[in-house]
Amino acid sequence: MTFRRELALVLAASALVTVALTYPIAFQMGRIGRVDSGDGKFSIWNVSWVARTLVVDPLHVFDANIFYPHRGTLAYSENNLGAGVLAVPVYWATKNPYAALNFVVLLGFCLSFIGMYYLVRHLTGDRRAAIVSAIAFAFCPYVFARTAHIQLLLTAGLPFTMLAFHRLVDRPTPGRGAALGLVMAAQAYCCGYYGVFDVLLVGYAVLVVATNRSLWKAPAFWIAIGAAAVVAIGTVLPAFVPYVRLANLEGASRTLEQASSFRANWSSYLASSAVAHAWMLKYLPRWSDVLFPGFCALILGVTGAWVARRQLRGEVTWLYTGLAVLAFWASFGPPAGLYAVLYWIVPFFAWLRAPARFGLLVVFSLSVLTGFAVAELLRRVKHPNVLAAALTIAVIGELFVTLDIPRVEPFEPVYRTLAALPDGAVIEMPFYFHEVGIYQNTRYMLSSTTHWKPLVNGYSDYIPPDFDQNVETLKFFPRRDAFKILEPNKVRYAVIHLYGYNEEDRRAELARLKEFSQYLKPLYDDSFTQLYEIVGFPP
Repeated sequence: MTFRRELALVLAASALVTVALTYPIAFQMGRIGRVDSGDGKFSIWNVSWVARTLVVDPLHVFDANIFYPHRGTLAYSENNLGAGVLAVPVYWATKNPYAALNFVVLLGFCLSFIGMYYLVRHLTGDRRAAIVSAIAFAFCPYVFARTAHIQLLLTAGLPFTMLAFHRLVDRPTPGRGAALGLVMAAQAYCCGYYGVFDVLLVGYAVLVVATNRSLWKAPAFWIAIGAAAVVAIGTVLPAFVPYVRLANLEGASRTLEQASSFRANWSSYLASSAVAHAWMLKYLPRWSDVLFPGFCALILGVTGAWVARRQLRGEVTWLYTGLAVLAFWASFGPPAGLYAVLYWIVPFFAWLRAPARFGLLVVFSLSVLTGFAVAELLRRVKHPNVLAAALTIAVIGELFVTLDIPRVEPFEPVYRTLAALPDGAVIEMPFYFHEVGIYQNTRYMLSSTTHWKPLVNGYSDYIPPDFDQNVETLKFFPRRDAFKILEPNKVRYAVIHLYGYNEEDRRAELARLKEFSQYLKPLYDDSFTQLYEIVGFPP
């Protein structure tokens, strides 16, 4: 089979399985979205911001339109530059933020399938085994538990990184080193967590391979690895600088105590939302995450570790079995020990806060080893194609999940009016804060995709200290002391969502609007929402 024909078939298979296992996303791309959670709305806003700004003003892509007048606010959380790049064609073709995000979701699954297929194809030489491994990894329960976090769906960099690494080991050249560096950088741009995982993965792989093949004194190998490091660092550096600046701000890094709150427990490795696994949940103690790899991946992965020990002088077993064990250990967080060691010796590891996400590397390793087990089984049976088809169907059936993604509502009419107005910063009310759920500001952020004006409101992993300092005053806007905070920054518009208040607070808000009416010019009023231009500030 020629490379082009194989690639076409792999692309078709990845698209077909993705459409089936993520139904109904492909059929309602612009009409559904994870608007049922703050993180879901944040992801939609984030990807749309990047997709838009990379085209119209790329030098200011990090100056996201939240927490005005702060700059560099995209770095307050995952920047999603990779997802934004992938979303550019759909965003600009539709201007629909839901379609842009959903396109990246589908593409992420496809790329993960393709990456794992070619990795296992490279290691085993068996296309059928590679398909089983690709499905087991790309559509694992871990990923479906994170549909509100676009960056955590973009797992393709892990298999593509290891494919590039194995190709480098087969023939170490600076060019193959550069290719490895580019793949690692691409993963870092798609997900900072997985970028760190890539560094740990390659570092561990270098130790295993250099020891197993006696490459410690092989100049060509180390020159290639050096090229990978230089290219990866050089490519990631422009997006890394804003985070270096942020590292010096209070509250930007995570403590070990915080990380302990997001660690796995043993029941996490049996938790899954797949239909075939749901029966287990009622028998489990409370799980802290969803990390079950699936019965097929678990059984075949363990079998594959035994099979692979005879190949490549045990290198694959040491590499992927060892990786699974170490990742499993790290996923239990600081109390288990390994995570605490990594916290102190790996640069910027303190920015991570969820040790349980190491569980993805467990699934990744088992999926690779699954390929060895399947390849061996196919060599031993009389009708290998029949068995391969049966295993493929079994894995697909086991990982099927019923996705319940809400249908989105049209944006409020007030935003059409706001979009047509001259530039100016906006404050939206109610002004949400920690006690009532600061994540509720994400609905303003999502709505801002209609106008892209700067928002005083905001939500992110890192909250600027002055936001917390000012919230007790701004939540009562319009009030004299609230005007004093907005005046130096020339905030121009105020959107008042009266339906967001209870009856008592609504009466108080309407009274304040009447008291300071001389400073507020009405621009829109539908009895539920009001829009004003701030035309003056009280003395």
